[in-house]
Amino acid sequence: MTTPKLHAARAGVAERAVESRHLRRVWGLPGTALGVVGWPVDWPGRLHVRFGYWWQAHLLDCVLDAQLRAPRAARAALVKRLVRGIRVRNLVGWTNDYYDDVAWLGLALLRAEREAGIAKPRAVAAIADRLRSGWTDHGGGGIWWKRNDDFKNVPANGPAAILFARLGDPADLGRARSVVDWIEDSLVDGETGLAWDGLHVHPDGSVREIEKNTYTYCQGVLLGACVELDSARYRDAAARIVGAVDKHLATDGVLRGHGGGDGGLFSGILTRYLAQAALRLDRPEAARAADIVFSSAEAVWANRTAVVGGPLFGPEWTKPAVRPSRGGPERDLSVQLGGWMALEAAALLERSGITPPRR
Repeated sequence: MTTPKLHAARAGVAERAVESRHLRRVWGLPGTALGVVGWPVDWPGRLHVRFGYWWQAHLLDCVLDAQLRAPRAARAALVKRLVRGIRVRNLVGWTNDYYDDVAWLGLALLRAEREAGIAKPRAVAAIADRLRSGWTDHGGGGIWWKRNDDFKNVPANGPAAILFARLGDPADLGRARSVVDWIEDSLVDGETGLAWDGLHVHPDGSVREIEKNTYTYCQGVLLGACVELDSARYRDAAARIVGAVDKHLATDGVLRGHGGGDGGLFSGILTRYLAQAALRLDRPEAARAADIVFSSAEAVWANRTAVVGGPLFGPEWTKPAVRPSRGGPERDLSVQLGGWMALEAAALLERSGITPPRR
């Protein structure tokens, strides 16, 4: 009898907890599923009044992680239901006005096709076309955060670059390189090596203001794009990002949190791409990336609390989670997905033969 892998077992428990508490049909329609954005579920939640488009993309990504970890027909069926649920609830097609939102859904749909055989080629094509159209020369280049806005940021450009790189067409590979080069030239702090959030531009295209916040999200997507591009120049940039994250955004190897709401996803996103860096960088930084993933996943698990359905994770992984009160961050689907992502990232490294460091 084979002993179950520790991190895989924990990821499986997280999967069941999130699904039992958050998954519901869309307006009772058969063949659909979405994640309710808050638990305990209230009546607006049951009706999916608040959609959380990009949260649903990450829910789909997490289910795909689980399918790679332990393939099952029931989970593949859930992928189909989630894809249909997102399309039904979005009402107007596959896209919306936010380029970061559509990039995340594009990445999840591309994975669904390549890793689970569930193809939505027209949806991926529509998303890719929307992202291609988002590039302008304002602020020196880059894709807008939102249509008809004045802001260009790493959270939109990073996942777009990853998607372009994974599409693999020479023109899209060129777009991915252009996006990463623009971020590196315009939004990387020369002192810390971290990517700032974004920049605002005037109508004439000149830069009005740089938003110098440093989020784990931004480091994760820039790291992911550099790993996908996989040339010496981008591997060097990836190595720099791993070192900067370890120095500035982690405490004893555990990534810092960004609260509830959208921020609940930020560090989970970074663990996803740190795991890719650990698998694909051939240098000491690969080991450092793996150490951060394992340390963060261990903290997620150690600081969980128990509620109906299984473990509940907190927004700050170094602190014990608390039972959700009205409006508390633990009730947010985003926070639970962030913890689940960290556990799946550790499980991926575990089954790839990478072991945690000895403490």
